[in-house]
Parts: sequence; structure tokens; C-alpha cells
Amino acid sequence: MDVSSFVSRYRKALKNRIEDISVSITSGGVSNMENYRASVGEIQGLTYALDELHALLQKVNYDEDSDST
Repeated sequence: MDVSSFVSRYRKALKNRIEDISVSITSGGVSNMENYRASVGEIQGLTYALDELHALLQKVNYDEDSDST
């Protein structure tokens, strides 16, 4: 697997996880405030990872994906 494929798959996995958690939250899939906070925290962490990946790839002029998240 080349780097471009790896980056694309990694981004897709992170975005899919964010979407899955968002759907769970908005459809009532969290049972209490502790689970809600954990879910929101995970979304924040995944978003941070996507943003950092984007910034690092831009620094080396490698970013092929123009949207941030």
C-alpha cells in the first residue's frame, strides 16, 4: 500500500467513526451523561487527529484532500 492510499483510508476511517458516533448521539443511542461526554470527547479527539494530519500533510505539500473535515 502506498502512502496516498494509506492516508485516504485513514481519513475515511476517522470520518466514518465520527459519523457513527454522531448518529448514535442524535438518535438517542447514549444512555446517560457519562456516555454522552465520552462520545463527544471521542469526536473531539478524532477531529483533532484529522486536523493534525491535514496540517502535517500541507507542510510537506502532500495533501491531496482539500477539505479539512
